[in-house]
Amino acid sequence: MTHPVHTPVVAADGGLISFALADLLAGRTTTMRVELSDAGAAEPWLTRLVGAEASLAALGQGQADLPARPELGRLALLLWLRRWWPAGPSLGIPSLDPALLDLETAVATADVEDLAEGLLDGFEASPAELFDAAIADGALAAAAWPVADDVRALCVRLADWFDEQDDVVRAEAAARVETPAPSQNTYALAAGLDPVAPGEGVLASGHASVDWARVPPGILDAGEDTVTWRIVAAAAATRLEVVVAGAFADAAITAFASHEGEPFAEVPLELGAGRFSGTTDLAETAEHVHSGRITVVVGVADEGVAGTTAEDRAEVVALVRARPPESRTLAERAAAASADEEF
Repeated sequence: MTHPVHTPVVAADGGLISFALADLLAGRTTTMRVELSDAGAAEPWLTRLVGAEASLAALGQGQADLPARPELGRLALLLWLRRWWPAGPSLGIPSLDPALLDLETAVATADVEDLAEGLLDGFEASPAELFDAAIADGALAAAAWPVADDVRALCVRLADWFDEQDDVVRAEAAARVETPAPSQNTYALAAGLDPVAPGEGVLASGHASVDWARVPPGILDAGEDTVTWRIVAAAAATRLEVVVAGAFADAAITAFASHEGEPFAEVPLELGAGRFSGTTDLAETAEHVHSGRITVVVGVADEGVAGTTAEDRAEVVALVRARPPESRTLAERAAAASADEEF
């Protein structure tokens, strides 16, 4: 089964509409796959989208490969960017600003609602909710400076759309969004563990990679081998230390350690300068873990999580690096401009 990291999707009422990641990142939208879970709910919007004849065929088979609609492809890509964009200084890929993504997604969602009424019934967020999130605490205004003209143009589009929906308050708010002076974003890949104190000894140490599926998006460097851990023997207690290099924002993150598949420690991680780090004392019986295979997982350790592999991550990073500049979203253009400004 293909991991969701490879498949941008739009959750429609009664079905899923999916695209090939390579196509969307390359700026192509040729085909889309429609998979139906509730034909009755899907029939009205599917007919509006592809016509009665193609709709009947898809409803009869429960799925169909159809000519892609660019509005749906753009929304699927933006939703994918919000969850899976592999930012990190170790990769040379800058973070995307959440407020700019929210603004673009609000416009894309409005476009899809105009394209096929009812398609997004029960969708994860409405244009109004996305716009509210974008402008909260002045986030959009602070992020807009590298692409100020484009931000203003999208806000004008949203103002008109909200006006058509009789949402006067948001129409006015969109029309008066301002774009103030530049702000500086800092991306740091911090160093690893600090030296051990005199009289202490390292029983075991190693590196690990962060599984993108187990952590919130936009928090950690998406590169490989950013996790450093060690077990230190000291007079007072044996402890496990974990550092995750490259942090963009705070979140509640825990590292879970296992020895030969058996969990033996949890380490709550706290945000520091360009990294998350944490330490926990181990029981005396844990000293034997200096031998055998030790695994450290950062984020959700539930075995039910569909995790990403190193191959999954490498494929996505390669596609992102090959992305043509002319296909970049507003948030990508802003990130590129900010990176040029910083370096």
